[in-house]
Amino acid sequence: MDRNPKTIGLISDTHGLLRPQALRALEGSDLIIHAGDVGDPEILEALKTLAPVFAVRGNVDTDPWALSLPETEVIETDPATIYVLHDVHALDLDPVAAGLHIVVSGHSHKPSRTEHGGVLFLNPGSAGPRRFDLPVTVARLDVSKRPWSVAFVDLIEISSK
Repeated sequence: MDRNPKTIGLISDTHGLLRPQALRALEGSDLIIHAGDVGDPEILEALKTLAPVFAVRGNVDTDPWALSLPETEVIETDPATIYVLHDVHALDLDPVAAGLHIVVSGHSHKPSRTEHGGVLFLNPGSAGPRRFDLPVTVARLDVSKRPWSVAFVDLIEISSK
């Protein structure tokens, strides 16, 4: 893995559906983080054709193939230490005390960016089947300069262009 990534692709809650728009939106990523509820191992294989992939297990990832996915992941890069888990409400450590810079989660299907104690909390939203009136999104995190920038990509908008 490139320890000095510039662009990190964030995806979550695919629930077995990898839209072609998601692959297009994540092209050019130096690494990709899948924050759980993958739903099908083929999704991770497809993402690996774009960049190295780090993935965690979500609550729907109960099939035998998914048991090899960790529940949490720490990704050490030169610009940032990133902690990944599926449900941010299961966070059982103090990210500031742990020296984390970014926490990536999924589960809620709601894209969000917040900051607490200098730690950036990101949820790329859901890239899988649409639920309720929530958007279908992935995110691109640019860590090449501070402050880090996050762009949410609406996959339904892409497909209508």
